[in-house]
Amino acid sequence: MRRVVYNQKGGVGKSSIAVNLAAIHAARGFSTLLVDLDPQSNTSQYVLGHDIQPDHHLGEFFEQFLGFSLLNWPAKRFLYETPFANLTVMAAHASMAEQHNRLESKHKIYKLREALDSLAGRFDAVYIDTPPASNFFSLSALIAADRCLVPFDCDVFSRQALYRLVQEVEEIKADHNQQLQIEGIVVNQFRSRARLPQQLIQELESESVPVFKTRLSSSVVMQESHQRHQPLIYCASNHKLTKQFESLYTELESA
Repeated sequence: MRRVVYNQKGGVGKSSIAVNLAAIHAARGFSTLLVDLDPQSNTSQYVLGHDIQPDHHLGEFFEQFLGFSLLNWPAKRFLYETPFANLTVMAAHASMAEQHNRLESKHKIYKLREALDSLAGRFDAVYIDTPPASNFFSLSALIAADRCLVPFDCDVFSRQALYRLVQEVEEIKADHNQQLQIEGIVVNQFRSRARLPQQLIQELESESVPVFKTRLSSSVVMQESHQRHQPLIYCASNHKLTKQFESLYTELESA
């Protein structure tokens, strides 16, 4: 299973969702790979800390396909073990921000899928975090994945963008990846007492948009989790938000 967390909008919790679902999967004894395709490296820093720089990162992985490099490193070269059992990361790097235009012009959008194909059998699941943009890296992720989770923060503008996103994913499915499917919408930063979020969710459901029953609430514990570089299941195992992530994981696995 390869699951991509994707939304063109920033600040909707893509990295937090990718990391915490991957951490739960790993904590349950499954070998799990976390792929960070955002040059900001939030996912990588979340599980490794700011001071740890992997010897080999995805900036190097993509660099080998540019220019006249004769390098052809195997995908396993870019795997880095996190401090958490069963959880491995392919780390992002700031250099990726300058690569995507050149990579796009050289039609290298299948390289990530080829790399993950070469690792088939090594991991039970792959979780892919994407940048807040529709660019080479997010397209590579959607081509490499078979399932897509879409975070949604219950905003009117986010709802309008959601329909464009669904259309984009369907086009990628038709043109590049017939296995790709949108699993559903993950409601994040949910305020249960506010009227607008409830209204927006009801409208989406009435239009047969697949919305997961589990809602992820907003909590300062998420910022504390980021600061400590520990997924919620390790730093706040009994917290309400952690339980919500576990509920979402169960909902995903039982679908």
